[in-house]
Amino acid sequence: MPLLFIGIDPNTGDHESPTVWVDHKKQELVFQGWKPDPELEAECAAFEVSGHAVGIPENEAVIRIPARMVHMVREACDVVERATHVH
Repeated sequence: MPLLFIGIDPNTGDHESPTVWVDHKKQELVFQGWKPDPELEAECAAFEVSGHAVGIPENEAVIRIPARMVHMVREACDVVERATHVH
């Protein structure tokens, strides 16, 4: 099953397109967003909490999406949650 498109930043211009999808097969949320500035990425990489490795693993990334997309993230969460309860 292809990704389910949930929404795109309503303020998207010609060169930006933060987007939210749902991957039903993997039961995951998929985000496209902006790369963080180096200071924020360094802050995330230095984050320490029990059970969380310091640094950003090679197969992970830090992204930013605008707060105006919160309703899309909620919708994506609801879609995944409903699918989880069906299986």
